[in-house]
Amino acid sequence: MNTNIQQKEQLSIGEVAERSGLSVHSLRFYEREGLLLSTRITRDGGGRRRYSESDVEWLYICTRLRASGMPIAQIRRFAELVRSGPGNEYERLAILKEHQQQVINQMEELNDCLKVITFKANVYEQHLNRNEPEQTWENQRFSALNTDGEKLSE
Repeated sequence: MNTNIQQKEQLSIGEVAERSGLSVHSLRFYEREGLLLSTRITRDGGGRRRYSESDVEWLYICTRLRASGMPIAQIRRFAELVRSGPGNEYERLAILKEHQQQVINQMEELNDCLKVITFKANVYEQHLNRNEPEQTWENQRFSALNTDGEKLSE
């Protein structure tokens, strides 16, 4: 393949930072921690990092895993498995399914939190709309149910 064409298909670290939303520092961190699919990012004649489209796609997966709370060590293990090729799909699936369940649990907990926050915001709006701002915290009651079906109170 023509080297000029190949270099045009590759992206600089700045271009990848812009496209991925990661800082240049974060990209270097991901590389250093072994989170990328390539064990060594290619470099141009001047020693500058060059990334491929597949690197950008993989970074998107990594950032979504990280944003959802997956530990760096687990992302690293997942990347190692992908790099090693076919034959370990069950282990990859196990990592993803375990994390999927953790995210589902987090979402349920956050949904419960949102219910309480929404209730409290509605209580304040109702009191202010009735011109009762002097209503004290102690006199307000929470009538929604928690996840166990028990009434919550303040």
